[in-house]
Amino acid sequence: QLQLVESGGGLVQPGGSLRLSCAASGFTLDNYHIGWFRQAPGKEREGVSCINRGGGSTKYTDSVKGRFTISRDNAKNTVYLQMNSLKPEDTADYYCAARRTFLDMCVFDSTSYNYWGQGTQVTISS
Repeated sequence: QLQLVESGGGLVQPGGSLRLSCAASGFTLDNYHIGWFRQAPGKEREGVSCINRGGGSTKYTDSVKGRFTISRDNAKNTVYLQMNSLKPEDTADYYCAARRTFLDMCVFDSTSYNYWGQGTQVTISS
């Protein structure tokens, strides 16, 4: 069974940090771009960050640039999203997704991703 499982969410104060993990089971991530998406209550899902197969190309939405870092460890079949300097507006459910492609650049088009995790909740509040 092909599955992505997110972990690492939680409640932190503004300015704090979290590291989200996205672990794959049933398949290897080597040939997949991985995207992190989030959806806040009452808002549309948005792309936060993505990383290509080899990890050499990454992308961030403007609101998280300089604060979030995406990385991958293909040996562990896991992708990470390090989130620093968290703000209340980062509060959302965070999802990882995998896209099997041989293209070089990752994208934020959620419809192009093949597999999705169940999400992990991130709440930033004092």
